[in-house]
Amino acid sequence: MASAAVLATSLTLVRKTCSACADCEIRTQAVCAAMAESELGHLERIMSPTLLQPNQSLFRQGDARSKIYTLTSGMVRLFTDLPDGRRQIAGFLLPGDYLGLADDEVYSQSAEAVVTSKLCAFSSRDMDRLMATFPSLKDRLHLMTKAALRRARDNQLVLGRLTPLEKLASFLLMFETRMRRDFQSGPLHLMMSRGDIADHLGLTIETVSRSFTKLKGQGLIRLPESHLVEILHHDRLAELAGFAVPAPQQRLAAH
Repeated sequence: MASAAVLATSLTLVRKTCSACADCEIRTQAVCAAMAESELGHLERIMSPTLLQPNQSLFRQGDARSKIYTLTSGMVRLFTDLPDGRRQIAGFLLPGDYLGLADDEVYSQSAEAVVTSKLCAFSSRDMDRLMATFPSLKDRLHLMTKAALRRARDNQLVLGRLTPLEKLASFLLMFETRMRRDFQSGPLHLMMSRGDIADHLGLTIETVSRSFTKLKGQGLIRLPESHLVEILHHDRLAELAGFAVPAPQQRLAAH
């Protein structure tokens, strides 16, 4: 009887330990997707939750790298400070994305919350040990690193566009592709400000605002609210951007 009671208590503790990861809404998108239900406790034991308020810094470029992070809600901007005081936003992270793993001794970029954001933080050393124990975790992080590199390449393509309209059209289409992971319909929610978009595309805020107005005037997008964009004609927007991006219906069919 005593052994049964101890076993029951142990199972209860395991369930409680694994509850945060098991109940996570983005579990299938994040690094923990590599772990079986019975293995989640190992991951959660090295995890600490992190909450950031809008514009709060997570780490700065040049800080010693001690942790890696998975974003579970909100949005984080990655940027580099330029010598003239400006900043270049390299990209925006969405729930399921991770940050910090590709860096070596120090963080190569700064990270700030765009809106209130929640993250899971893992000690770099603990994660290295866990990857040695669970090869599937290492494989998952390798795939996520490749995806991050593809996003960086795509961002370079956006910056290489010649006109502000081309840049904004490319940005909207690629951002929509990332936001539609679950093939959700409806307007695209841009959590970042016009200033953030400007710093990402290498434009001024005024130019970004005029470009939104021009795309709306051409009937390519609708702006129900300041942070909502509805793409009305994917094919025409893709033609303007200079490359083919499938519409949500096509992506759903392909899925």
